[in-house]
Amino acid sequence: MKEGMRAGFRALEGMSLNLFSDDELYEIHQATLVVLSETGIRVLAEDAQEYFDGGGCTVDRKNSIVKIPAHVVEDAIRSAPSNFLMAGIDPEEDFWLKAGSTIAFTNFGEGIQLIDPVTKKPHTTTKKDVANVTRMCTAMDQVDFLERPVGANDVPGQVQQIHNAEAVFNNTTKHSIIGSGDAYKTKKIIELASAVCGGHDKFRERPIYSANLCPNSPLILNPDVTGIIIEAAKGGAPCSLVDMCMAGATAPVTLAGAMVIQNAELLSAIVLAQLVHRGHPCIYGTSSLSFDLRTTTSPVGAPQLALVSAATAKIAQFYQLPSWAAGA
Repeated sequence: MKEGMRAGFRALEGMSLNLFSDDELYEIHQATLVVLSETGIRVLAEDAQEYFDGGGCTVDRKNSIVKIPAHVVEDAIRSAPSNFLMAGIDPEEDFWLKAGSTIAFTNFGEGIQLIDPVTKKPHTTTKKDVANVTRMCTAMDQVDFLERPVGANDVPGQVQQIHNAEAVFNNTTKHSIIGSGDAYKTKKIIELASAVCGGHDKFRERPIYSANLCPNSPLILNPDVTGIIIEAAKGGAPCSLVDMCMAGATAPVTLAGAMVIQNAELLSAIVLAQLVHRGHPCIYGTSSLSFDLRTTTSPVGAPQLALVSAATAKIAQFYQLPSWAAGA
């Protein structure tokens, strides 16, 4: 089993980026509770609405708006585990993901082109590329667990995620995070992972796969997202939740305001996961960015990305949840 590096020891010289005080984090939390209880989240799938309704939320079925009371949100935060096992196919690659100061590294996804090492020319990625890049990431000690690196664009798009999963499972010994696209493909990927583990019960004991999903901003959980959450929670696959709000477009331009919207979207997803299966592991993640109002683009390499990532990590620490943040 591997242990991540540690960050934030005050006894050692170094630097930190503490963007919010404890009081400010509490204010962001309180503002989020107001958004969730008074404005609500648009939840577009009836089965997800049923879970929220049964969990004590107010569901406006005509407008597909779910309002989540503060006590439901805070109960979900308490029930989501602060640490959990990201099991490797090889137990020596097991990684305990922990809230707080433990640091892990993973590759990013999804690359859409690859430069051929022989011809030096770029091409759209294929299933063979998924396998090859997966093997490369597996060989790198710096990669603690794997994220689906590129996509199999040479297979039908409706089943691409299943082909991605097959290529990943056959070419790594590490834990993998894979986007599934919808409920059906999530279920099929869990079946593949269970076959690798020797049965569904063994997969539940040692989940080698986490389901990746992204809420829609502002304040929407679409049917594919809720379907992934429900199937993952039923099947025992941890949920890697990655928000993608844009400050100045789908969220307020200020950092604190954007964090409130991001927080509401992530916490609504965590609430649903806990209502399906109490204690289900979730990663509090971000790939949120600022929006360039002059060029109407979202500059991934801008300094604001570091601010968003640091702010997200602090909020996750406030909740004692494991976090995931993009690097540039």
